[in-house]
Formats: sequence, structure tokens, C-alpha cells
Amino acid sequence: MPASRDSRQIDRSVTSFFNKWYKSMIELLEPWRWRDAKHSYAQAGEDLIVDFVVRAMQIDEVTYVDIGAHHPIQFSNTYLFYKRGFQGVLVEPDPELMASIRRVRPRDTCIEAGVGVQSATEARFFVMSTRTLNTFSEEEANRYEAMGTQRIEKVLPIPMVTLDQILAERFRDKAPTLVSIDVEGLDFEVLSTLDLGKRRPPIICVETLQYSETREEIKDTRIAQLMSDNDYFAYGDTYINTIFVDRVRWKSSGK
Repeated sequence: MPASRDSRQIDRSVTSFFNKWYKSMIELLEPWRWRDAKHSYAQAGEDLIVDFVVRAMQIDEVTYVDIGAHHPIQFSNTYLFYKRGFQGVLVEPDPELMASIRRVRPRDTCIEAGVGVQSATEARFFVMSTRTLNTFSEEEANRYEAMGTQRIEKVLPIPMVTLDQILAERFRDKAPTLVSIDVEGLDFEVLSTLDLGKRRPPIICVETLQYSETREEIKDTRIAQLMSDNDYFAYGDTYINTIFVDRVRWKSSGK
């Protein structure tokens, strides 16, 4: 015998009540489900490696210098720490990208300039069709274009500062917790200007892989040698970037 209209209404009411109850329980339990989850904003999890090192070294206050910041969140080695309430210095020469950085990360100090390897106060900046490949290296810009899928969209005159200038003005005699360098083709040169005898960041993250569209990438072994010569060791490597840690500070933090 077919169900009465009243019984169908009761069934719908019970189903509706159960669905609402189930949804409310899921919303209640969701934070517990994800309470141990870790989200990375970096290109290949570099920020999570840095975060682990920071905790292992018992560093309570995180500061940073992000050279070649590019984007306030995406592919950022420092946004995880900004989100936790820390702040630092972001250096980005592309005016359009810097506008976005200033809007999203107002607590950070933003420097719209390039980091130079000499005393020049201005340099030519090659803006590529893929903005992550922007570079001050004309050789790199031409190499990207020769691959066939990239092009130089424009060349801008950009003011230059030195890494030591930034550290002296923003950190005085101290060093930031993290220095992150991603400057497409000039990473070794910029890193070489850092006077590690004067200021020693506990953690330095550097792009050590040369970009290629044919999977024929080359690791810049000069960077690892430079860091080893200055008593830093490679704590982690994501193939794209290498995270170096001050050996003396690492050993002393475990005592």
C-alpha cells in the first residue's frame, strides 16, 4: 500500500534533520581533523623545512630578508612566518609585483629595488613573459628566450641596493633568522656579497638550480662550496633550492 502523505512528510523531516546534524558535526570536527596539518606556501616545501630548523634551534622570534620576493603568498619562502605574526624585509624590483606585495603584506618592509653585486646604483631589469623568470642577467634572459616559449616583455631601469646595505639599515648589528635568495642566474653572485664574518643568519635558502625547459637543469655547486667554506651545512635540498644552516649555531642550540 503506498505511503500516506503524512508519513512521506515525516520521512523528509527526519532526513532533513539528520543532514543538518551531520553537517554541523562535520563543521565542528573539521578543525580537529586538520589540527596537525601543515600547509606550505613555498615552491617545494622550503618554508616547512625552515620552520622545522627554526623550532629545532629554539628560535622564538623569526625575522627574514626575502630577495626576489616575487609574490606575497605563492612560491613564498617567508609567508608562512608572516602569517604567524612575524615580519621582515621583502625585496622585489618588479613594480607590478611589488604593488601586490605591499597590499597583502603591509607589516613587512618593502624595498622596490634589485640587489646588486657591484657598486652600481641602477641596472637593467629584464621582465619576462613568465614573471618568475625576471632577471638582471641579460645572458639568462636571452637564454630563456632562446628556449622558444619565453620572451622578454620589457627592460626597466631599476635602482640597486646591496645586501649589506639592507642588513645594516634594517637589522644593524644583528642578522635576520632567514635570508632567502632567488634572483634567477645571479644567486651565487648576490650570496657572495654577504659578509658572513660580520653577520651570520642562522638559515640561508638559495636557489641552486639553473632553470631549463628540457629537464637538463644544472646545480650551481659553487654555492654549496661557498657555504661550506663559511661553516654552513646543507640541511635540506628540494632540488630547486638548498637550505643551509650555520653549523656553530646549530650545534650550540642543542645544548
